[in-house]
Amino acid sequence: MSRRVFIGPAADVPIGEGRVVEAEGKTLALFNVDGAYYALDNDCAHRGGPLGEGDLDGTVVVCPWHAWRWDVKTGANVNNPAVKMPCFPVSVDGDRVFVELP
Repeated sequence: MSRRVFIGPAADVPIGEGRVVEAEGKTLALFNVDGAYYALDNDCAHRGGPLGEGDLDGTVVVCPWHAWRWDVKTGANVNNPAVKMPCFPVSVDGDRVFVELP
């Protein structure tokens, strides 16, 4: 059973940017792609770099530590789509952003 967790105001993540957010002890990377929000595990699968601090180019975030690139919509690595980051469904209610956690 998943649970819906409030993670912050929508205005905290401007279009084309990401942020590191906390949700019940879990650290997530939250991204705003043209008004649609996506959440991934914040720790890059390569060496644990903070994805929420990476640069967002369209739907791809670049890890600030070693430049591994991830599609924020699917969690797939751009160079090797078989490697994926955990993704979490996001919803927006008014100006409040929520994430579904397992």
